[in-house]
Amino acid sequence: MAAKAVIRFAALLVVATMITAAPALAQTNDPNLTQTEIDCLNRATAAADCIEDDTKDTSGERPGAGSAVTNAVFLPALIVDLFPNPVGDGQAPLPTPDPRRDPASGALPPPVPPAAATAIQQAAAGGPIVSPSDLVAAEPPRAVVGDFVPDEVLVTVEGDAVQQIAASFGLEVRSQRQSQLLGATLVRFGIPDGRPVGVVLAQLAADGRTLRREPNHIYSLQQAATIVNYAFERIALDAKEASGENVRIAVIDTAIDDTNPALSGVIADQFDAMPDVPIEARDHGTSIDGLIAGVGALKGMAPGARIYHARAFEGGKSTMDVILAALDWAAEQDVRIINMSFVGPKNDLLGVACRNARALGIVLVAAAGNNGPKAPYGYPAAFDGVIAVTATDAKDGLMQQANRGAYVFLSAPGVEMVAPSGAGSDVVTGTSFAAAIVTGAIANLLHAAPDRSADWVENALAATARDLGPKGRDNDFGYGLLDTKAAATAKE
Repeated sequence: MAAKAVIRFAALLVVATMITAAPALAQTNDPNLTQTEIDCLNRATAAADCIEDDTKDTSGERPGAGSAVTNAVFLPALIVDLFPNPVGDGQAPLPTPDPRRDPASGALPPPVPPAAATAIQQAAAGGPIVSPSDLVAAEPPRAVVGDFVPDEVLVTVEGDAVQQIAASFGLEVRSQRQSQLLGATLVRFGIPDGRPVGVVLAQLAADGRTLRREPNHIYSLQQAATIVNYAFERIALDAKEASGENVRIAVIDTAIDDTNPALSGVIADQFDAMPDVPIEARDHGTSIDGLIAGVGALKGMAPGARIYHARAFEGGKSTMDVILAALDWAAEQDVRIINMSFVGPKNDLLGVACRNARALGIVLVAAAGNNGPKAPYGYPAAFDGVIAVTATDAKDGLMQQANRGAYVFLSAPGVEMVAPSGAGSDVVTGTSFAAAIVTGAIANLLHAAPDRSADWVENALAATARDLGPKGRDNDFGYGLLDTKAAATAKE
């Protein structure tokens, strides 16, 4: 017995040494954290220096104050996944701790009585209600990255189990609709009891009635600033011959001022994806539509194009459920191009919607983002099948605030350009506006040859772009500067 006790003590000592040698470090992509704050997260700074002020003024540099999106969190959540499952390099996944194990004794609870097990099985089939605590999560709580609504989750469901799921997990149904692009019922569940979003997502993962489960992420319009439009010259598009006549284009953005002369006869239809939110901002959407297809003194890249405009932003912000509603509406309008001049975190629901829209033959164009060289990838731009556009100036220099990364596909003018804005015009800067320039150029290509596919458009733009920066595709300029004239001559 004494020998066994010595062996057990030695094993515990080895484990303790390993834990001490490999501390868990907090992971964050928040560019606003100071080194001291990062050190505090990793316990590398004295405790006295790490006493944070919970009374810190939220109207300072960090986002969150004054947002138009109710209950939105502006942080990347600093949640450390202590039990990652590494893949690749031949490593086997680490075991997931059993959440039922008593932390003090290490013992598992007694087996579930047959009656209770039957109740859980019946709940999965839409039977009696089962408390979330009775369901073992299929995965540990997720580390939710990016800004998100703190008391909501988005779930896709097949069949009519929405109310049963809500009752089983203590959730409330705030909205539900059938999504064409997701191929299922999209439900926005509220979390009334304050459970963290990551915990609820993990609990829902144990229920086979749910298909996909995501946070209700928040997305931001990509306007970096408030001159003559030099874009025609830089992208080799003859302003006198430019035309997107009868090409149907969807734009997902703020509301617009359709009394602006530049939009006269341009807007084919409008959809409000957030009808309960009063309209205050119209500038950004007006600029995007004007740069794509404006007429008169502020002529756009593709005059004659038909714009189907979805309002999905207010105060520069929107949420995933609103954007998905706008995307579904756009797909129903039989458009050839969708312009998405906004950026947010990766969200699987948005990825599925983009993939299915592309499968319908729709060309997807998105802003790469204005969050700086060290910012994380911006979505939807970073999804496969989406043309991610960065912004350059009149001398083909990269916009300083632009995101960088392997997902950047193409460069286009987007720095200090004159565009319609509200009832007049303004000088605008941002990858939002570069995306609009590319959308207009693509409309010219489709006007010239309507049978051109989304794959042809993507390949032609990549093959004919004028190389900037390091030779070949790079993380700053992508394939290079858009060359509309050269793309028009690419092989079919």
